[in-house]
Amino acid sequence: MEAQEKSSADDDGGERGLLHSWRGYSYSVVPERLLLPRPVLQVALGAQHGVLLAEGGQVYTFGEMPWKQTQASPPTKPTPENALSGQRVVAVAAGSFHSGAVTEDGSVHMWGDNAAGQCGLSGLSCVPNPTPVALLEPGGAQSVPVVELACGEKHSLALSAQREVWAWGSGCQLGLNAAVFPVWKPQKVEQLAGRWVLQVACGASHSLALVRCVGPDGIQRPPVDKCNQCNQLLYTMTDKEDHVIISDGHYCPMGVEAREDPPPSQTLKASPSEPILPSHSSSASTAATPTPDPTADPEEFQKAGTTTATLPPSDSDPAPPSKAAASTSSAKSSPYPGEKEVKEYLRKLSDASQTEAKMANGGLHTLQTPSSGRGQSALNHLVVSCASAVGERVASTYEALSLKRMMNFYLPSSRLEALGGASDGGAERVRREESVQAKKSSSTGDIHEEEADGLRRRLSLPGLLSQVSPRLLRKMGRSRTRAFALTPTGGGVPEDQEVFPTLQTEVWSWGHGEHGELGHGDNLDRLQPLCIKSLNKKEVIRVSAGAHHSVALTAQSQVYSWGSNLSGQLGHMDTPSTVPRLAKLSEGIRVWDASAGERHTLLLADGDCIQPIIYYSGQQVKEAGGEEEEVEEEDERPGGYTQQPVLLPFCMNLGFVSSVVAGGRRCVALSDRNVMGFISSLHELASAERKFYCKLCDVKSQVLRPLLELESLSSALGPAATELLQTLAGRFSLLSHLTGQHAASLTANLRRGRDVSSLLVLEHASIFLDVYNDYCSTVGNFFVMGGFHALTKPSLDIFGKSPELLQRLSECSEENTATSDLLVALFYLPTQHLHEYGRLLLKLATCFEVSSSDYQKLQDSCSKFEALTLQLKRKRKEAEYTFHFWKSFPGKMTDSLRKPHRRLIYESSNKSLTVQNAGRFSVNWFILFNDSLVHAQFSTHHIFALTTLWVEPTPEDDSGLHGLKVVTPEETLTLLASSSAEKTKWLRAINQAVDQALSGAGRDAGGSASKSDPPISRTASYTFYKDGRLKDATYEGRWLAGKPHGRGILKWPDGRIYTGSFKSGLEDGFGEFACPNKLLSKDDLYQGYWKEGKMHGLGTYRYASGEVYDGSFQDGVRQGHGMLRSGKHNTSSPSVFIGQWLQDKKTGYGVFDDITKGEKYMGMWQDHQRQGKGVVVTQFGLYYEGAFKDNKMMGTGILLSEDDTTYEGEFSDDWTLSGKGILTIPNGDYLEGSFNGEWGSGLKVTGSYFKPNLFDAEKDRNRAVKLGRLSVRAEEKWQAVFEECWNQLGCEAPGQGEHLKAWENIAVALTSRRQQIQDSPEVLSRSHSKTLEGLEVIPQHEGPITIERYHSIRLYLLKACDTTLHPLGRLVETLVTVYRMTYVGVGANRRLLPQAVNEIKSYLCRIFQIVRFLFPDLPEEGGLIPEPTANLPEENQETPADTRSESPKPGRVVSSSALLLPVLLPRLYPPLFTLYALEKEKEDDMYWECVLRLNKQPDLALLAFLGVQQKFWPVSIPNSLPAPGEKLPVISSSKDACFASAVETLQQISTTFTPSDKLQVIQLTFEEITQEVQSLLKQDFLWSMDDLFPVFLYVVLRARIRNLGSEVSLIEDLMDPCVQHGEHGIMFTTLKACYYQIQHEKVT
Repeated sequence: MEAQEKSSADDDGGERGLLHSWRGYSYSVVPERLLLPRPVLQVALGAQHGVLLAEGGQVYTFGEMPWKQTQASPPTKPTPENALSGQRVVAVAAGSFHSGAVTEDGSVHMWGDNAAGQCGLSGLSCVPNPTPVALLEPGGAQSVPVVELACGEKHSLALSAQREVWAWGSGCQLGLNAAVFPVWKPQKVEQLAGRWVLQVACGASHSLALVRCVGPDGIQRPPVDKCNQCNQLLYTMTDKEDHVIISDGHYCPMGVEAREDPPPSQTLKASPSEPILPSHSSSASTAATPTPDPTADPEEFQKAGTTTATLPPSDSDPAPPSKAAASTSSAKSSPYPGEKEVKEYLRKLSDASQTEAKMANGGLHTLQTPSSGRGQSALNHLVVSCASAVGERVASTYEALSLKRMMNFYLPSSRLEALGGASDGGAERVRREESVQAKKSSSTGDIHEEEADGLRRRLSLPGLLSQVSPRLLRKMGRSRTRAFALTPTGGGVPEDQEVFPTLQTEVWSWGHGEHGELGHGDNLDRLQPLCIKSLNKKEVIRVSAGAHHSVALTAQSQVYSWGSNLSGQLGHMDTPSTVPRLAKLSEGIRVWDASAGERHTLLLADGDCIQPIIYYSGQQVKEAGGEEEEVEEEDERPGGYTQQPVLLPFCMNLGFVSSVVAGGRRCVALSDRNVMGFISSLHELASAERKFYCKLCDVKSQVLRPLLELESLSSALGPAATELLQTLAGRFSLLSHLTGQHAASLTANLRRGRDVSSLLVLEHASIFLDVYNDYCSTVGNFFVMGGFHALTKPSLDIFGKSPELLQRLSECSEENTATSDLLVALFYLPTQHLHEYGRLLLKLATCFEVSSSDYQKLQDSCSKFEALTLQLKRKRKEAEYTFHFWKSFPGKMTDSLRKPHRRLIYESSNKSLTVQNAGRFSVNWFILFNDSLVHAQFSTHHIFALTTLWVEPTPEDDSGLHGLKVVTPEETLTLLASSSAEKTKWLRAINQAVDQALSGAGRDAGGSASKSDPPISRTASYTFYKDGRLKDATYEGRWLAGKPHGRGILKWPDGRIYTGSFKSGLEDGFGEFACPNKLLSKDDLYQGYWKEGKMHGLGTYRYASGEVYDGSFQDGVRQGHGMLRSGKHNTSSPSVFIGQWLQDKKTGYGVFDDITKGEKYMGMWQDHQRQGKGVVVTQFGLYYEGAFKDNKMMGTGILLSEDDTTYEGEFSDDWTLSGKGILTIPNGDYLEGSFNGEWGSGLKVTGSYFKPNLFDAEKDRNRAVKLGRLSVRAEEKWQAVFEECWNQLGCEAPGQGEHLKAWENIAVALTSRRQQIQDSPEVLSRSHSKTLEGLEVIPQHEGPITIERYHSIRLYLLKACDTTLHPLGRLVETLVTVYRMTYVGVGANRRLLPQAVNEIKSYLCRIFQIVRFLFPDLPEEGGLIPEPTANLPEENQETPADTRSESPKPGRVVSSSALLLPVLLPRLYPPLFTLYALEKEKEDDMYWECVLRLNKQPDLALLAFLGVQQKFWPVSIPNSLPAPGEKLPVISSSKDACFASAVETLQQISTTFTPSDKLQVIQLTFEEITQEVQSLLKQDFLWSMDDLFPVFLYVVLRARIRNLGSEVSLIEDLMDPCVQHGEHGIMFTTLKACYYQIQHEKVT
């Protein structure tokens, strides 16, 4: 047979998916080949038939198939299932007598026996051919796609793409709350809804599911808070006075939710009290120390022996339910709601026999609690009421439970696990012991009343930690060093969670349990899925179910089995086993595939060679007699089965087996031939990874865990090294976890795909590289700090004097190696595995064409791993070198210099480097580390950080010195090397180290070549230590050759912080500075410009006191123009000073608005005091103008009160008259003499009283006081503002400088400020940025000025004044601010009008000077620009009116008002017009009264009254209707109909700002009147003033302009002088005349 097998293998072309089948085990069994045209991908075996899935998605069946009506005798070879021929099948499954297939699109096809509904098709007892079965959500029409199928004897399970389990068929193994069987339609298993199921398996009458833990790396779907059946809330909250009771006493009428049963201990099979006091197997939480249980697995017990199970490790559930004897995690209430019935029931049970209990409560025995996400915070009502029956023990457990809940609430699960120590087996023993205890006490004590209930409930609320017993808290808080989790919390690679297979899994089981196949420690049935807690944390990656036994395979290549062991199928001798036990396999056998059949189990494992080997355990086959006896003598007990798994001798002939399948009485193996070494390389890679993972797990459990749990560890290592060890353990766990995930993924790849594309080590190489790199750094850090050395003593305590364990694990062959060296070797072992990756990937690459992309990928990854291997080797050498250096280094300095990440590069103990000009006896020792250069002397040492170290060779001069110049922020050293070679060596070493230190700190360039010098400009952080301004300050930012340069942050220890730009080590440019004010405990803040370390330029300084200064600084003090607002924050309007500063003091012209006094001062200052000429106005209308001295009104002055009472004379103090003067009363009488006293509070007068009106001779003394003589002249105001503008243009004094330079300065200012704005968060409006773009183009500013150029200059000025980024715009904005500050509020005093007007005129004059400086060819004020002669007169008509020249020869007069008023006046208009309105108030009132009176008359009467000639009256023709386009006829009663368009035009005078615009309106009004008159007279017409005046007067009256007097005065004061005598001038005079006429109009 074997020969035949070989030959057929040779001549058959198949190389992949070869199928071998045999029955059972005896020495003579030889497998037979089943020949198929295509490679087989998957096999499923039923009781007497099998289903094969071949490449291309074709399905074949073989064996006995009674459901096929046509089949007479079982076919010898597999036949295709033609019903599936059009479909591409991706998975197949076989139950005992039925089969299923899943197609590519996720649909399910079933066929075979259907008596129990297992095919999901109602009404048929058997289904001959594959028929589709739909999985439908309730109310959904869309079929749910399926990824995996499993079939049992009478049921089927499907796993949907959403990872939910669906079931159909018969029996409790469905896990459905079904009252009637069979269940024909597939239904979802609600108990597992919300969990991520990875795999399902079906036994004859039980089911298994492998579920990803809903732990830190699990996917958690939202918890269920309503009952699935009756849709009621699961929890209720009741408020009592001092606490809240949370009850989950929800009783669902729609179906008994299964409760959980206690695992019977081996001594008490099933005691009658079980149903009432469930002692949970769902999760551990107890305060008792477990006593060893003789039946517990010895290995598990020994593992757990190291810790005391204060709280065994938590599950990965967010808040696991308790395994206490007094709690249940069910979301639903007990079937026994009342307490009375419970007592009654307890009493009955205590003397009822077990059988009775079983019969009476058959239903109850199969009840169990789902530990789904639902019941996390539930406390079962029934159980709590039984609390005291279980006595003290329960109470303490209860405390532990609620404490555990609280810990879960406050701590992540990884810490919880840590608190519990690392016991794996403890949980189970605790459970057993508890169930024994509970049974002893259950029927004795009586049940207390509700206080216990209430108290316990309160206990479990998070936040009430105070009520937890202190004993427990002490227990929880003990032994801090052990609180370290060795399981990485987030899974190896959180971001690729879906790519890497998860290792944090749970196994759930349900169905019939009479053989213990459910693994819950009892023989009870379970109606719903329940988690097998003892398999938690075991990293199960695959489950398989035989007829009555179950097998779980872990990532660590171990096999757990439980259930029926009648034929030895469990691989160990416990019979039967109701909890998972490890199968007995010899050392070093790593199982990676397992399958359970009817009475046997097949295991596929790694042996010593690359080829996999197969083990068998279970029923023997009966062969010919002689052989049979021989077998029996050797390894059979009576009953004919194996005592532990045996190796199948023929497995080496099968080639490379990729999976094994057991089913019915048959065994099947799928294998591949090793073509070009590809298959063997894949197997070798997977095998190496599994072996490595097992090794890592051994190190973790046998070395790391015992070390971390040592009480004396922290004292032996010291805090720093202990922390490093814990980090090392964490990184080790991460590496181990990643390896486990990778091993699982490689194993899965062998089982199904066997291709290169799905290798994670190719796709996600960076993850592997990062994890290894991090791990190695941590090992190196621990090594450098002498950690391994310090572990010598703790290791003796654990491993004894001869550490064979360490020697074996670290693969160290030398005898008598020191423990520390063994540990170093052990922890550096993983780095060798990287080389293994490289080797195996290269081996795989050789199986491909060099040009293929797979080859490229493998080659790239291989070189990456090889490169990292070399790098890590180098790192290890550095760490060793550094460690030995510290051993020999003088002790005092070691402590301060020894840092975990610090590595030695060079040191000059051989005198290779010294300081220039060093003393004869001085010792200079230089040590170069990877982060700093240390200069050590006798007792001191200085550390220079490499990130802020610049080194350059000094030029070789004749003296033959080999010098290096080292620049640091505060020192510059010249070092001398002993030889040229040493110089080169040190120079290169320092430069390389600097470069590495910088690239480690995240430099922009991706690490330059080793030869190149590090950049001279870089980003780094540094703390200054030398005395001076920067002592102890820390700078972080850009550097250039040893000096801060560029943007950075400077922080002083006293809290001062500067953020901004630096230049050559000093603050320069824009920056923000905060300086804490100790007294007010607030910060002074400055935002603005700096120069050479001082505030210089514009800025805003906010003082802690609440004062704000906004303006210019020079050399760190306020100088130039600035505004200071002060006053407490509770006043919305503080006092404000705006004006000139000198050396931090108010000096020069300034305006001071004192809100509290209600006074405003406008005048000269010196040293913060009013000194010189000034004006004061008050809110009560007083006006003072005169001299000030020492902040007082002192000297000659004029004082006016609101009613025009005037005093002119001497003053001695504010508002205090003293000396000679004249007091004039509004009616003209005056007093002359000597005055004394304060104004308004009684004056003493010595003098004469005059009443001039009595003496005509004295008429000439009608003295109107001339104001403004004693005030500051307009051109002396705001000089600082203009000086600043000139300075910005680069001129020392007004008009002195280069205008080309000025344009450059403008361009620079615009670009730099625009840049600054772009960096800031405020976004520019689009129009603003457009303006800026327009301004960046410098206009033509030389050459003769034409009209066109004049226009372009005008437009440029409009734009420039529109943005404050332009010096002119900034000037205009400042002027507007100061003007408003002066004349708004208290400053709105009518007596200030002349000053306000003069101020505007002086602005115009001074800005015009700047404009002429920028455009030197612009003619001076009043100069002419010639019009181009070719211009046509029509075009001339279109030129704007304000620039229309009235002079006879063509041309344009240049005037500052025409050019600049349009820019300036609109912004100054409100305060200015207010002053005009106040000044003209009386006249305007008279005028307005008259306007209102006259406007009452109808049009014709008014025209007649005003004496308008009849011919200008619009004629009325009442009999004919108006033709279209004509105006309505005016009849005697109509109003506002005549000259309506002219009236409307004139009204626009109030909406314009500049005099030229207002004059334009008047001109348009005249044109409108003329037009209307012309249309009346139907002929051309020339006005005479006598005709025009009355008509215009009519229009003015009808226009009803409220403040016409103010408008007239404004035009008069500010109109362009060149216009006064032209047409506009005459029209304006007419308007003025109308105004006076209306005032004095007498109505007859």
